[in-house]
Amino acid sequence: MRTTTAEALSATTLLRFATAGSVDDGKSTLVGRLLHDSKSVLTDQLEAVERASASRGADAPDLALLTDGLRAEREQGITIDVAHRYFATARRRFILADTPGHVQYTRNMVTGASTAELTVILVDARNGVVEQTRRHTAIAALLRVPHVVLAVNKMDLVGYEESVFAAIAEEFTAYAGELGVPEITAIPISALAGDNVVEPSSNMDWYGGPTVLEHLETVSVGHDLAPGSARLPVQYVIRPRTAEHPDYRGYAGRIAAGTFRVGEEVTILPSGRTTKISGIDLLGEPVDVAWTTQSVTILLQDDVDVSRGDLIVPAEEAPALTQDVTATVCHVADQPLTVGHRVLLKHGTRTVKAIVKEIPSRLTLDDLTQHPEPGRLVANDIGRVKIRTAEPLPIDSYADSRRTGSFILIDPADGTTLTAGMAIREPGIRQPDML
Repeated sequence: MRTTTAEALSATTLLRFATAGSVDDGKSTLVGRLLHDSKSVLTDQLEAVERASASRGADAPDLALLTDGLRAEREQGITIDVAHRYFATARRRFILADTPGHVQYTRNMVTGASTAELTVILVDARNGVVEQTRRHTAIAALLRVPHVVLAVNKMDLVGYEESVFAAIAEEFTAYAGELGVPEITAIPISALAGDNVVEPSSNMDWYGGPTVLEHLETVSVGHDLAPGSARLPVQYVIRPRTAEHPDYRGYAGRIAAGTFRVGEEVTILPSGRTTKISGIDLLGEPVDVAWTTQSVTILLQDDVDVSRGDLIVPAEEAPALTQDVTATVCHVADQPLTVGHRVLLKHGTRTVKAIVKEIPSRLTLDDLTQHPEPGRLVANDIGRVKIRTAEPLPIDSYADSRRTGSFILIDPADGTTLTAGMAIREPGIRQPDML
């Protein structure tokens, strides 16, 4: 029996990945080359790029225009916003985030890489590892992205010399290793010429590793969350009040971690009430089991008080509630974060008032040393903070859960996102190796 395209795609795995690098390292060109050479560009899209390239006097299509969609991006020749693109090959489906390289937009790299399972960090072969390379590597380590690819771009401009690639790869690997990056793959490429992006390069016969696309298609994709640590932040309470379902009360949300089963005993946080799951609805149909990333509605056996912002967890694996949060953060706002700063802390679907009690340290990216008691963090700084919340929260360690161990700090005056945070266990409990 023949397999339809939809069936084939549903049988493949999904990889979320992000690109990062300094300005003009060729991120958008690499993404454009991936889309073009993997036959993932529609004819009308390519024709639009060809027209735009011709209007700028280019002899060949500028593939960077496939992702740089904002008018300001095309005029300035830089990426400003995170551009998400979706494509697929016969082996895998992809969601990619092309993130900005300019230091001013580093905050957008945090957004793009926060859900990524792999980050491609580009380096210009002529410049080697620069400050933005180190910053993006630190953020990838901070966000615990499982796989990092070093793409040494513009090899055509250094004569495809193996020694240039080897020196950059050695420096980068040593730096990333100090940050605790678990897996690093270095690939020499020319995004403009297409060397080692989709097809192997005849200009670098000294390289025997995979192309960028081959690595993306074959890298292992796993869940960063323990199967038993199930978490469902309640987003909405569903009460249809229809004649068909007069007593229906469901608690809807996206499963952030683990697996839920009908009949399982669960605890509602922060109240601490315990009950059992009487049913699970997925896309309007009842199921016995649901797992990470699925959006579901859970029905409970008892009539307990559950509302938006609550967390449903297995009764035996409920995280401890705390009002004192220690975290590694990346500050993303122009407004500095200072000791005594009153903020809103958003964790999952719940937002509470909080105050910054301490800023113990700021990370120096050049040598990975700590600057003690900086007093404040400015845009793009990475540091450690201690926060006191007005209400207890069930925050996991980010080392255990990238979803329920993360939060953001918000300016209560205008709703601006100030800081992205990754919770850390206090001494006596296993700490992550970052900072």
